Amino acid sequence: MADEEKKKKVLNYRDLSICESTITMLQKMADDGVENAFTRAADMKPCPIGADSACCKHCFMGPCRLNAKDPYSKVGVCGATIDTIASRNFARMVAAGGAAHTDHGMGILDVFRGVVNGTIKDFQIKDEDKLRSVAESIGIETAGRETMEIAKELYTELEKTYTQVEGEIPFAKRVPEKTLELWRKYDLVPRGAMREIMEIMHRTHMGVDQDYENMVRQCSRTALSDGWGGSMVATELSDIMFGTPKPLVAGVNMGNLKEDMVNIIVHGHEPLLFESMIDAANDPANIAKAQAAGANGINLLGMCCSGAEVLGRHGVPHAGNFMSTEAVVATGAVDAMAVDVQCIMQALGTVSKCYGTKFFTTNRRARIDGAIHVEFDDHKARECTDKVVEMAIDRFKNRPGKVTIPSRVDLGIHGFSHEYVNYMLGGTFRGSYVPLNDNIINGRIRGVAGVVGCTNPRTKQDYVHVELVKELIRNNVLVVQTGCSQIALAKAGLMKPDAAVLAGEGLQEVCETVGMPPVLSLGSCVDNSRILIACAEMVKTGGLGNSIADLPVAGCAPEYMSEKAICIGQYFVASGVFTVFGVTFPSVEGTKFHQHLFQGLEDQGFGKWGFATDPYEIAHLMISHIDKKRMALGIMGERERKLFSMEDRRA
Repeated sequence: MADEEKKKKVLNYRDLSICESTITMLQKMADDGVENAFTRAADMKPCPIGADSACCKHCFMGPCRLNAKDPYSKVGVCGATIDTIASRNFARMVAAGGAAHTDHGMGILDVFRGVVNGTIKDFQIKDEDKLRSVAESIGIETAGRETMEIAKELYTELEKTYTQVEGEIPFAKRVPEKTLELWRKYDLVPRGAMREIMEIMHRTHMGVDQDYENMVRQCSRTALSDGWGGSMVATELSDIMFGTPKPLVAGVNMGNLKEDMVNIIVHGHEPLLFESMIDAANDPANIAKAQAAGANGINLLGMCCSGAEVLGRHGVPHAGNFMSTEAVVATGAVDAMAVDVQCIMQALGTVSKCYGTKFFTTNRRARIDGAIHVEFDDHKARECTDKVVEMAIDRFKNRPGKVTIPSRVDLGIHGFSHEYVNYMLGGTFRGSYVPLNDNIINGRIRGVAGVVGCTNPRTKQDYVHVELVKELIRNNVLVVQTGCSQIALAKAGLMKPDAAVLAGEGLQEVCETVGMPPVLSLGSCVDNSRILIACAEMVKTGGLGNSIADLPVAGCAPEYMSEKAICIGQYFVASGVFTVFGVTFPSVEGTKFHQHLFQGLEDQGFGKWGFATDPYEIAHLMISHIDKKRMALGIMGERERKLFSMEDRRA
C-alpha cells in the first residue's frame, strides 16, 4: 500500500529540455501515464561511487568501494589503489566504445567485400573518385587500373585495420608525421583493432596491469584503433558505397511526421538498414500498397546517428536526437520504428506497445525482449525492409488512437564532408584548406571546435550544446558537429547561412563570403573520423604547426552518456586535441590518474582532458586553449587580413 501511495516527482519538462516538440510529447506521456527516460532519471539517483569510478567489481573478492572524498585512505582487497581501479574502469569503457564503432566498421567492410566479389547485389560502389582517393591515401596505385581491381586491393589492405597482429594500421599513413613520431615514441600506433581490444581487456583483468600510466597508453592505442581505424574505415567505405555527402537543405524535428502518410522511423547507427529502407520506401509497388491502405504515401524519417548520416547524405528528414526517441513514439503517428545497434533504449519496446507502434529489431547483435525481430541480411536486404514497410502499412490502416504531431520543422544545411570543405574553400580545380588556414592565421577565424556527442537526461536536453556553440561562434570559433549534438543545433537554427549574424565579425565575414553556416554538420558519431581527417589536412596545408597538437582546435561532448564517447574523447586526446566533457567524469579529481589525464598527457605532447558543466565555462576553456595554441604559433597579434573571394579561389 505504501508503494502504491508513494508519490512520483512532479516534473516541469521545461526544466529538462529546450526542444519544444519533446516537451509537448513528454507532457502527453505524463498525461497518458507512460514513463520515459526523464522520469526514470528523476526517480533514480546516480551512484556517487560509480560516477567517480571509485568502485571495482573485476573479481569476486569484492566489489570494493573506495571513498572518493579521501581516495587514498584505503585500497581494494587485492591492494588496488584508486588510480588502478579508476584506470581499469576507464580502460573498459574505451574497450567497449571502441568495440562498438570497430564492429560497425567491420560490418561495413564485410558488405564492401561482398560488393567487390559480386555476392551482394543490393549495394554498389557509387563514388569511384572517393574509392581512388582513399586507395591512394594508403599507398595503393590507381593509375590505369579498373575500379574493381582497386577495390579488391583496398579491401585487403583495410582488413588489416581489424585483423593485423603486428605493424601499423593502414590509415596511420594519413597521420601528420610529427604526430606519428610521438605515437611511435610512446608505442601507441595501433596494430589491429582486435589485438588492441583483446589486450586492453586482458590488462584490466584482476592482477594484470596495475600502473595507471601504462594502462592509459593502452587506452590511447585502443582508442586510436577506433578513430584512425574502425570508425574511419566505416565512414570512408560508406561514402564509397552510398555516396559522399554534399551540402543540402533538410528538415529536423517531429513536424516532419505526416498524419496522412505511413510514417517509418529508422533509429540506430549502421547505414545498411537505412539505405535499404530508402529503396523500400521509394519502391512504386510499396507506395501503391500504402495508397491502397488510404495513405498518401510512405514517409521515412531518421533518428539518432543513422538518421544524422542519411540526413547529410540523402536529405532524409530527421525526427530528433537520442533523448527524443521515446517522445516521438508518443505522437501516435509512428507506424513503425526499425532499429539496429547502439543507443537503443529497451524502454522503446514498452512505449511502442502503449501507442500501438510496430517496433522492430533487425540486427542479430541486438534483440530486445518483446520486439518484433526481422533479421537484416546483407545479401537479402530488401526482404527485411519490405517486411517492415508491409507491417507499417498494416498499422496505418489500424492506428489505435488520436495522432498528435508537433508542428515544428527546422530547416538547415547538412552534409559537409572533408571533400566538400576542400572544394568549398578552394574551388573545383584547386581544392584546398589554404583559405581556412589563412583566415585562422589572420585572425578572422579564431580556431575550430568540434562539438559532438549525446544528449543525457541528467542535464537539460540540448541546452548546453546550443548555448556553448552560440558562445563559440560569437568568439569567432568555427564549429563542426556530429551525432546528436548536431541535431540539437539544427533545431536551434544554427545550421543555416543566416545564422552567421550570431557569429563574431571575422567568422561572419568568412561565412557570408563562402555562403556557409558557422556550424557545419558532418554526420553520425562514427563520422568523427572526418574531424581527424580535417585536422590532418590543416597540418598538411601548413602555417599552423607540424602536428595536430599544434593546431588552435578543441573538442567537446557536453552531454555525453555512452562508452563510445569516452573512446572518442581518448582518441582525440591521443591525437593532440584538448577535449572537454560535461555531465560528469569517471575519475576522482586530485588523484594521480586524474592529473595524468588532465595535464600529464599534454606534458608528453598529446592533448588533454577537461571537464565543466556550464556551457559558458566550457566555451571559455576551449577558447583559452585555442588562444594558447595561437600564442605558441605566433599568430595572436594583428596581421594582414586577406579574405578569399570567389575570384581568389578560382585563381
